[in-house]
Amino acid sequence: MPQATVHLLRHGEVFNPAGVLYGRLPGFHLSERGRQMAQTLADHFAERAAQGKRLVYLAASPLTRAQETALPTSQVLGLEIHTEDRIIEAENYFEGLKVNGRELMKPKHWAKLRNPFRPSWGEAYGDQAARVMAAVVDAARKAVELGGDGAEAILVSHQLPIWATRLKAEGRPLWHDPRKRECTLTSLTSLTLDGGAVVGVRYSEPAAALLPGAASTPGA
Repeated sequence: MPQATVHLLRHGEVFNPAGVLYGRLPGFHLSERGRQMAQTLADHFAERAAQGKRLVYLAASPLTRAQETALPTSQVLGLEIHTEDRIIEAENYFEGLKVNGRELMKPKHWAKLRNPFRPSWGEAYGDQAARVMAAVVDAARKAVELGGDGAEAILVSHQLPIWATRLKAEGRPLWHDPRKRECTLTSLTSLTLDGGAVVGVRYSEPAAALLPGAASTPGA
């Protein structure tokens, strides 16, 4: 069966001076560092194309930060940005709040903290992995249709959905410590698929030089 690689690209740093969990809220744009990150990834993909890799399909979550991250790559590769709703950020009860120990101690939130394994404060990890993996399989199919065996697609998404998908692809438990996710800003979680099944997972950080000093809050 033809193989394809789908790069799950986390968006760049967001301008968020209040430090809130912005989730699916509108109006959160990339910071200046985030725009530099997006351009660095565009340069990375342009280099891959120059080396003969066939990057033929580009899609992004409908959220502003994902669309803005995809834009430089769209420009350097000459690809349309398709909007893919299935790779949107996870739903989260704490959206819009500055989540810290003091906030979590408020009794009004306790019911939402009863089951961290699902988690009870938002969209189930399994549901996130399922919807993103469905988008990955479709993107792999489109890549093969457009570029043949070995073609590549790029999906610009968000930390938690990407991480849940990687855990699922690697057969690991979906529950985890958010502080230990291996999914930095503008990192790539690259899934190789053969006949719709994941046969390889690779992780890389093309914009690692821009990470020192960047936002480090999970999901930020």
